[in-house]
Amino acid sequence: MIFTKQMKKESYFLSQPHQPFFILGVINAIVFMLIFMLAYKGVVSLKMPVPLFHSYSLIFLVFTNFFIGFLFTTFPRFNQSETVAKVFYTRLFYASVIGTILFLISMFISEIFVALAMLYNFFVFAFVVFQLQMIYKKGHSVNKKDSFWILNALYFGAFGQILFLAVTLGVGVGNFAVDVSFYLYLTFLTFSVAQRMIPFFSHSMEPKDSRFVAFVFLFFILKTTSSFFENFYLAKILEASLDALIGVYMLREFLRWKLVKPSTPAILWVLHLGLFWLPLAFMLSSVSLFVEFMYGLDFYFLGIHLVALGFLTTVFIGFGTRVVLGHSGLSPHADNFAKNIFLFVQFILILRTVFSLNVALNWGMGFVFDISISAWLVLFLLWGYRYGKILIWGNLVR
Repeated sequence: MIFTKQMKKESYFLSQPHQPFFILGVINAIVFMLIFMLAYKGVVSLKMPVPLFHSYSLIFLVFTNFFIGFLFTTFPRFNQSETVAKVFYTRLFYASVIGTILFLISMFISEIFVALAMLYNFFVFAFVVFQLQMIYKKGHSVNKKDSFWILNALYFGAFGQILFLAVTLGVGVGNFAVDVSFYLYLTFLTFSVAQRMIPFFSHSMEPKDSRFVAFVFLFFILKTTSSFFENFYLAKILEASLDALIGVYMLREFLRWKLVKPSTPAILWVLHLGLFWLPLAFMLSSVSLFVEFMYGLDFYFLGIHLVALGFLTTVFIGFGTRVVLGHSGLSPHADNFAKNIFLFVQFILILRTVFSLNVALNWGMGFVFDISISAWLVLFLLWGYRYGKILIWGNLVR
């Protein structure tokens, strides 16, 4: 009897592709942020520079797992193709778990083991890209423009992994690896999905500028290549100008879609909030870069964290909550718990911004770092507790 119940629980957990990958993403969000905090404070020593460990683990072992689950669920619908076979995504999930464990262990052994773990994770990611590419090719959808951009972002994700591997082996530039992986892969991928799904959910009938996504992609290309000119005297001014232009351009286009209405439900307004954080993050980044140039200050990766927390995390929590509820037969609406979770993400963003200001202005408030990391851990513990039972067993914790 006990064995039968275990089989039923395992069967439900693996019944849809988003369920196991969302759970792995939540676990990794907690584990790798905790290790980052300990390494940053010098409690543990890693076989990889701490900033690179932080970037790689969040991009490829946290957010990527969420995206695998989401895209394996929605990409076939985008392209009017067959769903991803259970045997494929189940094996890929177990391979991803192994990749997480290998990378985690390698951090405490040697750089060679880190490189081997990265190489393994690259091949796992390559299977993801291959599967989605086959869906794209075999799909019967007439309009595959959004899928085309999503695939391009994934190609850059593979390229970013190769760059991280090269840096680990002592070849290449760390900043370039981070920028390619963060902007051309993770941010552009999230943007490509969001600019399709959010207007659809919002019942926006406004026609989009056909050049919009291409222009944003070009901007990310320009911003990423600026990594090679970071020692150039006017590099910050150039990057600040790019950030200001793209921020204004995005904001103008988003406003034209007329997404926000008085009757907008909470599950939608949080997605609107995340979407509008993207242009706002670039405009605030522009201001910070100008100030850095004028006064020789360092806001300690403020621009990246504005995008990562304001746009990426807000949108991921919003999409994740909607997918979990909608694909488990529950009403995809945000109750008070969900609303407070969404607001808590904004609180974490404020904390991280204060920490950047503390570094730049020397306020002596280093404890804000600990508070912001702790808040991130609480966020995923709470979200995992609330929605984990739906993902694993189909039950909602009240």
